[in-house]
Amino acid sequence: MNDLVFAGVETGGTKILARIVDARGNALAEGRWPTTTPEEALEALTTFIATAAPGRPLAGIGIAAFGPLVRDDLSPDYGRVLSTPKANWSNSNLRAALAGRFAVPVVIDTDVNAAARAEWQRGAGAGVRCLAYVTVGTGIGGGLIVDGRPLHGALHPEIGHMRLTRRDGDNVVSVCPFHQNCAEGLTAGPAIARRLGINRTLSSELTIFDLVAGYLGELAASLVLCWSPERIIWGGGVMATPGLLERLQGSLEQTLAGYGVGEAVLTPDFCALPALVDSGLEGALLMARALSREAPRGPSE
Repeated sequence: MNDLVFAGVETGGTKILARIVDARGNALAEGRWPTTTPEEALEALTTFIATAAPGRPLAGIGIAAFGPLVRDDLSPDYGRVLSTPKANWSNSNLRAALAGRFAVPVVIDTDVNAAARAEWQRGAGAGVRCLAYVTVGTGIGGGLIVDGRPLHGALHPEIGHMRLTRRDGDNVVSVCPFHQNCAEGLTAGPAIARRLGINRTLSSELTIFDLVAGYLGELAASLVLCWSPERIIWGGGVMATPGLLERLQGSLEQTLAGYGVGEAVLTPDFCALPALVDSGLEGALLMARALSREAPRGPSE
């Protein structure tokens, strides 16, 4: 039992991460590749997982994936990516492909649900019952953890495509191919890059900085009204911008305009940055290690 190893994988808009750990969670090997095609990802991951810990049996694989995807583990399409703006990935199924390469259970959830799970268990979400995690990077996504369990429904939360109210004078074309006024189309990394143009940064362009913070504060207010989380953790590359988290919190409070949704929103750490370096990957590894206790299996295993 102590010789068992587990694999965690996180697929992102620009990179794919992987890690092999032992039963205690100690890291044995790590891998990183650019996100290209599902076929190239499968080959890279297969080689990495098969050779990273020679002589030690693999017990399970956890995947934290961008969506939208089929999350129902009783569905024959479990793990299939649905319509996504990420080129070549619509209708792919990395979970099923890895299950076909390795005779072990393979579990998958959204990257934000996995990150929320990890931050709730080991990071900035410790001590709260209801935790929301939002990533603002290549795309925007959000997950909710209540008493240690992620929110799942007919699909999974897709908050990045919630509609925002366009500010007066904001005529920049959305980067989302599906919606002209959604959070992802207006404030994700590619949308900000479109606004900035060449040789300008978000931290140096106050007007754009305030616009992005305002939109994200409006998104946060919607999450507060719909989910009533005790804390919202904000991850992703965009949130590394100095001062953005604080400005977002101010926009959140301004948007709510004093409406009585509880005192948690007014606490200094209601909006927080992640405590873990790779929250999604950590969550994938937690899912993989849980397989040894729960043994959930997809329909193809």
